[in-house]
Amino acid sequence: MKTVARINAISGAIPSTDVDNDYRQWAQTQLSDPREARLFGRMAERSGIEHRWSVLGDDAGLEEGRFYTRATQPTTAERMAVYAREAPKLALEAIRGLPDIGEVTHLVVASCTGFVAPGVDQIIARALGLPGHVERLVVGFMGCYAGATALRTAGHLVRSDPSARVLVVTVELCSLHLQEVAGLESMLAMAQFSDGAAAAIVSAEGPGLAIGEGLSATLEESDTLITWTIGDTGFAMNLSGEVPGRLAKALAEPALADTVLDGSDAIDIDAWAVHPGGKSILDAVERAFALGQGALAESREVLRACGNMSSATILFVLEKIMPRRPATGVAMAFGPGLAMEGFRFGWTEGDAH
Repeated sequence: MKTVARINAISGAIPSTDVDNDYRQWAQTQLSDPREARLFGRMAERSGIEHRWSVLGDDAGLEEGRFYTRATQPTTAERMAVYAREAPKLALEAIRGLPDIGEVTHLVVASCTGFVAPGVDQIIARALGLPGHVERLVVGFMGCYAGATALRTAGHLVRSDPSARVLVVTVELCSLHLQEVAGLESMLAMAQFSDGAAAAIVSAEGPGLAIGEGLSATLEESDTLITWTIGDTGFAMNLSGEVPGRLAKALAEPALADTVLDGSDAIDIDAWAVHPGGKSILDAVERAFALGQGALAESREVLRACGNMSSATILFVLEKIMPRRPATGVAMAFGPGLAMEGFRFGWTEGDAH
């Protein structure tokens, strides 16, 4: 009998400091054109985001949280020092929220907002007291769809070894990379991102969301729409305003729609776990598949409460979906490329392989 890899449990964690209102005020001071400042305010209000979180709180260790109001921008080295200190702590908080990690055989960590060596994977393994023979894999610098890739990879590991118990961790500190640049599009792009971490257990036993067929697609001539460039003052995000329109157009094409739906009608899919890269992204997916009102409720709620936490976000959405025990579902996330990564899922019971 074919081994069914399933997500047994998911737990998310966010920092304690909500920075959304502070960011909105700060961003408007960066816009010298009053018309642009007013437009930013209106668009921020319509973003569907009410809260975003940052590790740069009062105890973050950098000028009492005044990371972006100092005379000069923090260097990449300073930002990476914060990542090295804060990313493992947030990741471990997410892991502690799991009911029981059990005997972990594999550790898969996804992150694109920082680098440290020994890596976050080794720091986590030591903190948890995992044995040295636990196999580790880092999914790095893929962006927002890395969470889907990490879960899908865990599914492959379990199918290749039914005794495997995989701990998946995603951790992103997006707030480390805010840039003091003038420009409406840049300010709106940065207004979406937030810090967060999530952890999941994937195995071949017990109830959970079965990880089915993988989904991957890359749009032609779209490689400049989302970029993530390492500079001297952190990682600079370019998120083109063309993304929602290009995405909606691509999803309307029969070939890509068939890849996602696999012969099903969209209305017959019980759950849609769509990465909330922004309200316009969710609207584009909703229109493309003619989804009913509320079909993306979990994605919209995560966007409202947490913003876009890059790779961790799709796990937050799946965590909200799990209690419904949907028979069928599609998980998809979008990121640099412009590319989509995801997988089909559906609830499974029991321990049968």
